[in-house]
Amino acid sequence: MDHGPLPGTLPNSRTEPDGSAVIRVLSYNVRSMRDDEDALARVIRACAPDLVCVQEAPRFFRWRKHAARLAAKSELVVLSGGATAAGPLLLCSLRATVERSEDVLLPLTPGLHRRGLATAVVRIGGARLGVLSCHLSLAAEERYAQAGAVLDGLAALDVPHAVAAGDLNERPGGRAYTRLSARLTDCRAAAPWGGEHTFPVDAPDRRIDAVFATPGIEVLGCGVPLDLPPADTKAATDHLPVLAALRVPAS
Repeated sequence: MDHGPLPGTLPNSRTEPDGSAVIRVLSYNVRSMRDDEDALARVIRACAPDLVCVQEAPRFFRWRKHAARLAAKSELVVLSGGATAAGPLLLCSLRATVERSEDVLLPLTPGLHRRGLATAVVRIGGARLGVLSCHLSLAAEERYAQAGAVLDGLAALDVPHAVAAGDLNERPGGRAYTRLSARLTDCRAAAPWGGEHTFPVDAPDRRIDAVFATPGIEVLGCGVPLDLPPADTKAATDHLPVLAALRVPAS
């Protein structure tokens, strides 16, 4: 459903009388937390998300400690992922009740980085939702195959409604992007809100980070929040965050 650009802020998280839930989903590449951690946490808190799909979470020495610290500073908890998913990480608010989670490693192409998926099924209000965080390859052929793996990963969650979000390393119109948008709703395209471009943070000129939703989820707005302090977004990492507000039917 195309609502057109939305002014002001996105709808707040809430449970509707019919049991459906308005949730806020954030996608954010954090560059292994090599930059200003406090600025990163302030950006995440300012977005007030229920679910955060992180890319490039720390994967090496004491990675669990780093993930837990980011969650605590962001007033969230770790849900799934990290090194066990080769970088994608899921965080959530205490509003989410976790049913299950699974980290999936994708096939390794010699000479390229290992990639993976962080997945989970949660309940928020009366809604049951699958969630998947991904970071696709820089290599076009591998990226296209990984887009198929994202679709397979969502199907494996076996839930009526799901979201997938991440750094696609590709703009809309590319083969991998098109493979996803043919089956899923590109939330920014469906209900543009805020800014469009996500990379690079100093002079963003391309949209390579996205939130997708399965049919049946109503997109209330999606884009880069424009009211975040520029000093924080520039200090936090090399990408801008993408925030979506979604209404998920009761399950």
